[in-house]
Amino acid sequence: MDKVSDSVTKLQATFRIKVNGESVAIATVGQAYDFITRLSTAEWGEFRALHEEARAALEAAAGDAMLSRKATDALRALFARTHLL
Repeated sequence: MDKVSDSVTKLQATFRIKVNGESVAIATVGQAYDFITRLSTAEWGEFRALHEEARAALEAAAGDAMLSRKATDALRALFARTHLL
């Protein structure tokens, strides 16, 4: 896939998180990729390894829907560790 942000591949779960008091639902690979890449790398600094793993998993899932479970699990680990869930 040329642009991961355009992917409509469904994740295995819909994540509902609050950001700046606003509820955000993340249900597709593209939405998740946009969310985790919108913030600067410095903001993910403490969780860099988890962030990089999630980003790589989303990039892979954008090209192969069979990898959406791995991407979902990587996102869950990142969001749980950062207390977004």
